[in-house]
Amino acid sequence: MSLLARVQRGRTPKPPRLLVYGTEGIGKSTFASSAPKPVFIQTEDGLDEITCDKFPLAATYDDVIAALSELRTQQHDYETVVIDSLDWLERLIWDKLCSQYGVNSIEKVDGGYARGYTHALTFWREIIDHLGALRSARGMVVLLIAHSKVERFEDPESSPYDRYSPRLHKHAAALVSEWCDAVLFATRKIRTQTEDAGFNRKRTIAQPIGKDGGERILRCVGGPSCVAKNRYGIAEELPLSWAAFMTALSNNHTEGAKTNG
Repeated sequence: MSLLARVQRGRTPKPPRLLVYGTEGIGKSTFASSAPKPVFIQTEDGLDEITCDKFPLAATYDDVIAALSELRTQQHDYETVVIDSLDWLERLIWDKLCSQYGVNSIEKVDGGYARGYTHALTFWREIIDHLGALRSARGMVVLLIAHSKVERFEDPESSPYDRYSPRLHKHAAALVSEWCDAVLFATRKIRTQTEDAGFNRKRTIAQPIGKDGGERILRCVGGPSCVAKNRYGIAEELPLSWAAFMTALSNNHTEGAKTNG
């Protein structure tokens, strides 16, 4: 059969691949626990207060691979795999590299000069291969959780500015972000206002919008304040809830079907 005869037309919806990142305690794990039949691969100890199914706390990179391998090969009825969190998984990857090279720092792996971060990508690709197989062969949603950091971004079209991004090395962050269908920043909705600070000076203050320290939201489109993206054409901002995300996803698929029709 020729390649032309095998050309696929139209949309081919598959389970989403999501990276959700944000500050500590914002509700990332709670969001993930609302996904369909989730099972957590925990690389950090922080799920005790959340009702969910989880593997024992992974102490090594090999523990994470063992959990992913069992999900691929054993019978189960889980529909979502959650890694919580990627930044702690990165530490396990670095520990494995340090052990392989007999050094005590990722900066010293293979003689230094940032080679350790490049070697780490091999392990990240192994993780992605397992997750891709769970998605394609087992039909599982992939939900990755990470903490956030503030980084300086050198914008070639404007002055440099600070923005939120996943707390990963830039090489790992780029690889995982490109693979995912959506990178979502979990934060609180705030407004800023300028007030007189005296002596002809002004100061900017931030005030939460809503109750309990501010409404919790997902930023779904990137901008000067944060790294974010999605391939679904969903709104720039959603409530931080799985139901709200699925509603937006369903609306997008409905609109796409109308357009194709």
